[in-house]
Amino acid sequence: MPKPEVIPCTIAGDFILTQDTDLARELFNQGRFGSLQHKRVALSFFEALYLFENEKIVVLDGKSKEMSHEALLRRSQQKDKQFWTKYAVFRDLRSRGYTVKTALKFGADFRVYDRGVKPGEDHAKWVVYPVYESETMTWHEFSSKNRVAHSTKKRLLLAVVDEEGDVSYWETRWLRP
Repeated sequence: MPKPEVIPCTIAGDFILTQDTDLARELFNQGRFGSLQHKRVALSFFEALYLFENEKIVVLDGKSKEMSHEALLRRSQQKDKQFWTKYAVFRDLRSRGYTVKTALKFGADFRVYDRGVKPGEDHAKWVVYPVYESETMTWHEFSSKNRVAHSTKKRLLLAVVDEEGDVSYWETRWLRP
């Protein structure tokens, strides 16, 4: 059986850019990965590692040599010390069919769209805060996260990652008695 075609990509600062191909634009149009930038798709490191693991892309270093999974993971962790915890949540949500995008403007790590919803056509349903199971959070921090979710008309989803990388989700919201 022939190996499926993969999309060559290169690291460009905080993003990983695909080459200008129809296959790359299809990845954006069908899977809602990345954002379009002059006929190329700019992927986050979360999206790139996920697509790398699913054999959709290869990432080339500065010498046009394919990077290994370990090298891409190391590079990602250099950019974000909490990368592994966040990536476990990203991977879990994407594998369940949700579209996951960054949520910096909401003060969260991710915003998540319900299955079948495309960003731009409707709003995200959740803002997601990945946390490692041994981390602590004060009531003030928890309340702040809940207020951000409420004020942006989204639900708060705390994603707790254990040592094995399994994720448990806790949804919270404001209620008026």
